[in-house]
Amino acid sequence: MEERVQKIISNSGYCSRRKAEEFIAAGKVRVNGRIIKLGDKADIDQDEIYVNTFLIEKNNLVYIMLNKPKHYEATLSKLVEKSVLDLIPIDQRIFPVGRLDKNTTGLLLLTNDGDFSNKITHPRYEKEKTYFVKLDKKISDEDIKKIEEGVYLQDGKIKAKVKIYHRDQLEVTIHEGKKWIIKRLFFKLGYYVKELSRTKIGNLRMDVKIGKWRFLTNKEVQDLMK
Repeated sequence: MEERVQKIISNSGYCSRRKAEEFIAAGKVRVNGRIIKLGDKADIDQDEIYVNTFLIEKNNLVYIMLNKPKHYEATLSKLVEKSVLDLIPIDQRIFPVGRLDKNTTGLLLLTNDGDFSNKITHPRYEKEKTYFVKLDKKISDEDIKKIEEGVYLQDGKIKAKVKIYHRDQLEVTIHEGKKWIIKRLFFKLGYYVKELSRTKIGNLRMDVKIGKWRFLTNKEVQDLMK
């Protein structure tokens, strides 16, 4: 069955769909020896698809929950000292879904399913992410209200749901996926984030110890795709 080539590439686990689109736009993808353009289709069962010199092959779909430790980077790059991929010794080629920065811990999904990744990360699906946040000082009621009503940052208005554990320890739920969004949100209000850990994506809650991982169940995958 023919599908858009960027979808085939991302479903193979080679990279995310957005990255596949970049490769196509840069003229680095060939189907049966012909350089293709965005929007072109192919059949993984019949056509030879190459990204540069790498042959794209059909892959069994894999969905993984990792409790990311500090100092590990959510990247496919081999130039970093510690990659989250080092923690998951499986044969399939997988990639991180979205981002957690180097010093942020907690729930990170990894997969070789580009559609799944897109459902989790694309803003139009508004998939909620929940974080535990420890601040350098107690937060005021006024600032909590500001966060819930919306704070203007350089890239737009950001608002979040806030649950207080202690005045310097909060649960923050947000559906934005922008870089350093939680840290930038609190910094704008005069706070420094000392600890940041993602605890939930949608209804999926982190349930493995730091540095450990497990496969998602079929039901968990289906729930996240809704």
